[in-house]
Amino acid sequence: MTGTVASGLDTPWGVAFLPGGSALANERNTGRIVEITDGEVREVGRVGETLAQGESGLLGIAVSPTFDTDRFVYLYVTTGSDNRVLRAVFDGTTLAEPEVILDGIPAGRIHDGGRMIFGPDGMLYVATGEAGERELAQDPESLGGKILRITGDGEPAPDNPDPASPVYSLGHRNVQGLAFDGRGRLWASEFGQNDVDELNLVTAGANYGWPVTEGAGGSGEFVDPVLTWPVSQASPSGLAWFDGSLWMAGLRGERLWRIDIPDTDVQDTAVTATDFFVGEYGRLRTVVAAPDGSLWLTTSNRDGRGSPADDDDRILRIEIS
Repeated sequence: MTGTVASGLDTPWGVAFLPGGSALANERNTGRIVEITDGEVREVGRVGETLAQGESGLLGIAVSPTFDTDRFVYLYVTTGSDNRVLRAVFDGTTLAEPEVILDGIPAGRIHDGGRMIFGPDGMLYVATGEAGERELAQDPESLGGKILRITGDGEPAPDNPDPASPVYSLGHRNVQGLAFDGRGRLWASEFGQNDVDELNLVTAGANYGWPVTEGAGGSGEFVDPVLTWPVSQASPSGLAWFDGSLWMAGLRGERLWRIDIPDTDVQDTAVTATDFFVGEYGRLRTVVAAPDGSLWLTTSNRDGRGSPADDDDRILRIEIS
């Protein structure tokens, strides 16, 4: 069963739930953050430095795992000079002025990454893109084309591959989906170029091949994706772990994928995917597991590449039977 949680939004990009069950969502183009409670949508703040052009703007949002004591909300935003991670206090009514905890992430009109998630280890994982400069993905000194792992204060996690660097993995083109499965493994959905989009199992220090390879590279130097799709069927953004499966939202593919991951070590032949809602709601950006046992799914039809309906963009609530 599918229903509408909120409508009339402008390119909702991130959704994160608060301990009380309400959700914070942000609009990519306006820099606006809203709280959604029992279907009521209320603006709680704006990020004034948001530069929205192409794929950039106010992107990921994450809630501190210790929110009950610190009240921290994390935001990923494109500015006139870079992409950066912000931290702000939410007192239940208003989001305070954010502080910058990590900056210098390359920014461009395309490939800005932006997804953030706290891991079981309490660290913040941040997906970045190579901002259209392909070579940055292989440059260990650049924060572009990487998955970063930082503390809640923005410092490199102390047991990173290089303890002085926030870089956790490299060789990524544009990751917009991160999820931890029931075994604590990190998964990432990644935009390909012309051939295939990817689902990757991410491990510390691994190199995923871009721009040397797209899809399976056949080289021991790079880690091959666990699963790939033709770009017409995916252009994946959000990723969530729910009910024993990964769920991946597709933009160009205009569908939601369920990906069944084995509990044992992953083998390509053991991973299967099934699509839902093909073409029903247009471009789908973000999928998150809600505290009530449903999935929330955002449309992205006002992002300049879709065909919006009168009530777009929407956040949909899906009950999985």
